[in-house]
Amino acid sequence: MWQQWFIWKLIQPEMLPEMPQKRIILELGTGNDLYGEDYTKAASRAVQDALHHSSLILFRSLGIDKEGMRIQVTIGVQQPEQVERAAVAAEIPFGSVEVSAEVGGLNVIDADNGTTFVVATAAIAVFLDLPDERFTLPHPDQTPA
Repeated sequence: MWQQWFIWKLIQPEMLPEMPQKRIILELGTGNDLYGEDYTKAASRAVQDALHHSSLILFRSLGIDKEGMRIQVTIGVQQPEQVERAAVAAEIPFGSVEVSAEVGGLNVIDADNGTTFVVATAAIAVFLDLPDERFTLPHPDQTPA
């Protein structure tokens, strides 16, 4: 049973072979900065939005250490070079966090007031070591009585 594997790995990780990491969560969010044209602030708000969409009890229920997660954050903004990746990574409270930024999001130009509203998107993917077996639900005719 894979839950037993997780418990065993937490107790004696050096005795188990490494398992391939699989993406188990993908959450999306949007954020903005309306007056400061701050790409990092918009990106951080997008990450917070994505985090607030999730209520995952999986880790606590199965006794999985959240620090073992690898978290990949992808930010989309019009000027990705202006995103401070370390500040965005600090928004994630656990795991090993990687942040990348690429062209995406949206800039809304307010010519009348000479400002740009920055809209960022965030995709947060969470990876865990999982056995190669696929997890499937049994067919209704095959459920035990």
